[in-house]
Amino acid sequence: MNISLRALTLATMLTVSSFAGAAAFAQDNPMVGGAAMFADKNIVENAVNSADHTTLVAAVKAAGLVETLSGPGPFTVLAPVNAAFDALPAGTVENLLKPENKDTLVKILTCHVIPAKALSTDIVSMVEADGGKHVVDTVGGCKLTLEAKDGKVTVTDENGTVANVTIADVIQSNGVIHVIDKVLTPKM
Repeated sequence: MNISLRALTLATMLTVSSFAGAAAFAQDNPMVGGAAMFADKNIVENAVNSADHTTLVAAVKAAGLVETLSGPGPFTVLAPVNAAFDALPAGTVENLLKPENKDTLVKILTCHVIPAKALSTDIVSMVEADGGKHVVDTVGGCKLTLEAKDGKVTVTDENGTVANVTIADVIQSNGVIHVIDKVLTPKM
């Protein structure tokens, strides 16, 4: 039965992969935050249009990362929604956006960036090859643990926070965005 479930999961992922490839060509990505995402635009150009990512965009601007994330990449960005930032302790976001906390903000944001293009099918393959969990290094030097179970991908940071990928494979000209429901933080 485990083999049948694995075959079904693989078939589903291949179907999703085929669709994602066609979507990239047709520039028909999933909607994110009520906005169309275009495969010929970069990560920043698309993110600024998402109503669900206004806090992330403000943080990227405050950290001075707009030029980097507009660059050639490729990048995989794990993009927390506004609700993820709202769930942090009161005052955290406001404090991080202060100029004197820019280094900390950069560290947190770059812990959401993997220096490669990793589609959900790539993640599932890596997880399966590693026996259920795959550790990746981020641009910010964090180690994230990726898991794939029951058709869902999760990302666990160094502090044990588990984020769910809620929208996968939003193709960008310089990589891919996976929308997540938690803010990941480096070990402090």
